[in-house]
Amino acid sequence: MVDDPVPHLLAIASEVMALDDYVVLERPAGAVRFRGRLMAEPSHSYEALAERARRFGYLPMLQRDDGRDSITFLPHTPVAYRTRPRLALLLLVLTILSTLFVGASMTEPDWPSMIRHPLSGLPFSLALMLTLGVHEMGHFLMARHYGVQVTLPYFIPMPFGPFGTMGAFISMKSVPVNKRQLLHIGLAGPLAGLAVGLIVCLYGLSISPLSVMQPGTVYYREGNSILYLLLKYAIFGRWLPSGSLDVNLSPVGFAGWAGLLVTGLNLIPAAQLDGGHIAYALFGRRARIVTFAIAGALLLLGVWWQGWILWAAIILLLGWRPQVVLDEITGLTRRDKLVAALGLILFILLFVPLPLVIVGA
Repeated sequence: MVDDPVPHLLAIASEVMALDDYVVLERPAGAVRFRGRLMAEPSHSYEALAERARRFGYLPMLQRDDGRDSITFLPHTPVAYRTRPRLALLLLVLTILSTLFVGASMTEPDWPSMIRHPLSGLPFSLALMLTLGVHEMGHFLMARHYGVQVTLPYFIPMPFGPFGTMGAFISMKSVPVNKRQLLHIGLAGPLAGLAVGLIVCLYGLSISPLSVMQPGTVYYREGNSILYLLLKYAIFGRWLPSGSLDVNLSPVGFAGWAGLLVTGLNLIPAAQLDGGHIAYALFGRRARIVTFAIAGALLLLGVWWQGWILWAAIILLLGWRPQVVLDEITGLTRRDKLVAALGLILFILLFVPLPLVIVGA
């Protein structure tokens, strides 16, 4: 970084912007903001800015406020982020064991039987882990495609829950250039996971029998999304549940339903969820309004299923953290808007208002 960067940054900014003024910011220290009007397409302007600014140790950000364009040059020293493959592998192994345990509990009557048949939970574990793993690899590969640094997938074991896991996550260690990149990274995971989840769910339903639930029997009933309801109709030729008749899900079928549920939850258009990235790509900073509206709607749904209260709290907590891209001005193409609309449609199709309910209690 040079001693007085302002003349150099002024020369860079003036190549793409008709300048009005500039200010040296106090925070972050050393940052400089130029304001005016861009003279070319924002995406082209950013490409021209980024290469030259990095030579002086700065990272440019494009923004638009009150009809004025701004270029903020941030002091930037590239840091190689730490990968933690041992931690990722440990969590993966623990989650496999956790889902094996939960899967075995679906097929074995007691602990001694589960110990004698430790691999009886393998169909459930394999089906669920495959769906979640492909989902996370969708994010990982798309981020790498755009040069965005991300961590390895971290799975979360939960042996005493209904699924054996609380899912997995990937953390971005660098900022996407524009909304298009954020959209594609956010949607790649749900699309990849859904492709596998649909196959798992259809197969699981095909090996699941229909059963008449006896009066007085207490059991968990999985909730219906629009898509899951249609899949059951495609397999059984009738809308289910129908009175006391319902599908008695096999472990693979339950894993398929869980995979669709997790995909739908990730597509909630709020905060830092995959759907939140889609909402930001479409609406920009106004996406925060969507986040708080979604949180309010989930609080209302909490009257019927208390788990939504926890989800609302998580979304409100994460909603204060703003989405960030380096070029806020460049919008989506018509094709990208259609892709984003597809993500919102999938959310509607996959959302389960009452995920798990106790029947007969």
